[in-house]
Amino acid sequence: MIEKKQKKENSQNLDVCGPLRYAAYGFFVTGPLSHYFYLFMEHWIPPEVPLATVKRLLLDRLLFAPAFLLLFFLIMNLLEGKDANAFAAKMKSGFWPALRMNWRMWTPVQFINISYVPLQFRVLFANLAALFWYAYLASLGK
Repeated sequence: MIEKKQKKENSQNLDVCGPLRYAAYGFFVTGPLSHYFYLFMEHWIPPEVPLATVKRLLLDRLLFAPAFLLLFFLIMNLLEGKDANAFAAKMKSGFWPALRMNWRMWTPVQFINISYVPLQFRVLFANLAALFWYAYLASLGK
């Protein structure tokens, strides 16, 4: 009986807002930003440029990844209704661990994406990998 009551209490504490925040972020930020970033990379570093894949990967990993992660923390902070102090604390405690994990996980994913996936499917490919990435980022918030 106690176990039933605990299960009922846990199901009532289910956070519906969290997945909605991530869905809104993905729809309004990740999708459009990724789409235009891949187009920008294709235009700015054409495939015929020597070492184009390496240059694109460096651009993605060293400029886009930190900026995108900062934007993620900022927007999630706003969507959660937290103040600037909470944002500063999250950045201080979570940014570098998240960025290091980002580099570990996303570098091989982006290498495959940039090297082998056709331009029109790159956002889709990245979004499939992002399902696991956002689960990791969500775990940082707990």
